[in-house]
Amino acid sequence: MTGERLLLSGDDAVALGALHAGVRLGTGYPGTPSTEILETFDRIGGRAQWSPNEKVALEVACGSAFAGARTIVTMKHVGLNVAADALFTATHTDVDGGLVIVSADDPGMASSQNEQDNRHYGRAAAAPVLEPIDSQQAYDFTWLGLELSERWKIPVILRLTTRVCHAKTVVRPRAPHQDDSALRFRRDVPARVMIPAFAKPAHRRLRQKLAEITAWNEAEGPIEEHRGNRELGIVATGVAAVHAREAAPDACQLTIGLTYPLPLERIRAFAASVDRLVVIEEGDPVLVDSLRAAGIDAEGKPEQYRFGELNVARVRRILARDTSPESEPPAGKPPELCPGCSHRAVFETLRDLDCIVSGDIGCYTLGVLPPFSAMDTCVCMGASVGVGLGLRHVLPEDEARRVVSVIGDSTFVHSGLTGIAEMVYNPPATGHVVLILDNATTAMTGQQEHPGTGRLLDHSPTKRISFESVCESMGVDNVHVLDLHRNADGLRPLLEELLARDETSVVITRQPCVLAAPKIRLYEKAAAEQAECAAATQD
Repeated sequence: MTGERLLLSGDDAVALGALHAGVRLGTGYPGTPSTEILETFDRIGGRAQWSPNEKVALEVACGSAFAGARTIVTMKHVGLNVAADALFTATHTDVDGGLVIVSADDPGMASSQNEQDNRHYGRAAAAPVLEPIDSQQAYDFTWLGLELSERWKIPVILRLTTRVCHAKTVVRPRAPHQDDSALRFRRDVPARVMIPAFAKPAHRRLRQKLAEITAWNEAEGPIEEHRGNRELGIVATGVAAVHAREAAPDACQLTIGLTYPLPLERIRAFAASVDRLVVIEEGDPVLVDSLRAAGIDAEGKPEQYRFGELNVARVRRILARDTSPESEPPAGKPPELCPGCSHRAVFETLRDLDCIVSGDIGCYTLGVLPPFSAMDTCVCMGASVGVGLGLRHVLPEDEARRVVSVIGDSTFVHSGLTGIAEMVYNPPATGHVVLILDNATTAMTGQQEHPGTGRLLDHSPTKRISFESVCESMGVDNVHVLDLHRNADGLRPLLEELLARDETSVVITRQPCVLAAPKIRLYEKAAAEQAECAAATQD
């Protein structure tokens, strides 16, 4: 494929870059707009696996990198919140193999509960941050991130955004990295065991690494400079740089690829060469604040452009200092639960019972919309159980008995187990009811597998976690499994009974996602045929 022109999305380019760079393991948790990276990596021959959540994915990736293997771990922006506990200490350790953490941000919240800017994590966790502008750079920066990580033994964040993830541009691949060497563990306790005695000198080493990376960025980092009319100079990062080039083709342009730590002296020299310096960046004013803190006189975007994605028209308005109201986007069709979705019967019942519903992240979040209007809170993945418990603890008894927590199957594995532990450990006086809506897939992000489906990322069979066994073993008083396909009418009387008890209860409603069901039948048939072949071979 060397020299061949390929039309790839940013996600596919990262996957191809990882394969060509010799990545031996890819881990992650599905979340738009990052999901396709590992799916593509698996399809083109890489070794990829879904983890229960992002923290576990990063921990597995750290172990792989400690063994000297090039490794990537993928997640959406809010997933890095879950992985942050591991991230903040992982940067203090020495990784032998390159470790790239792909964080896919979602400006405009196309499919997310917030539009946080994960560039903040670079400074906070002391992790270098690379920001590609298109698919070619997504491919190249995957290589570069692994190389920087190996050189300085530090995890590197590759920060993508929705437009880079999903837009397709031309990629010219390079010759694949050839490394067939056997891996082995190298013991280095002071660099890997972060007790205070080792962590204190590790912090000093970390700051020294960042100083060296800064010097490298100043001398040979991924910086593109275009000289034009000195009346206007633009410093930009990520996809905003592409918009800026189209909006002001005659301006001087400086595009920064490694945005933490910044090449401030290169930027200072560029600023001195232009009459007006404007920073074009999507999201928070991270770059402009850094330049101003360094004494570089830079102009940022007005506050109204902090929200949502940038485009060429918005960049032109920024450059013109236009703060007049922007036109409202055309109204789109509101999302809704699919016809035939098993969740519909659940939310109809919760609505009819006038329950106070503590909700969670997934397809079932759409239960908040008409005609159901049956969800009252939704904070983050797994929060439904804890929030519901908090409501139960303080509300008057008549209201407390109406509180129900609703969580999906993938989300339950992701971060619902600790909520069940809290419920068993600190049960409210009125008890509590948790509904696990098991549709046998991670539906919202494209029907990916998880530990509760009994299938791996490539849909091949593996062991399945039994939600009912887990809840029973944790000490839940009442555990019920309800097949909604056979007994949809049984949900209401069961809920009425459990809501009246002063006990902890979990109800698992089962019915496959209507979109995933045909595929699930194919996967199960293939697994059965493989089992038959294996049995015949043994005989």
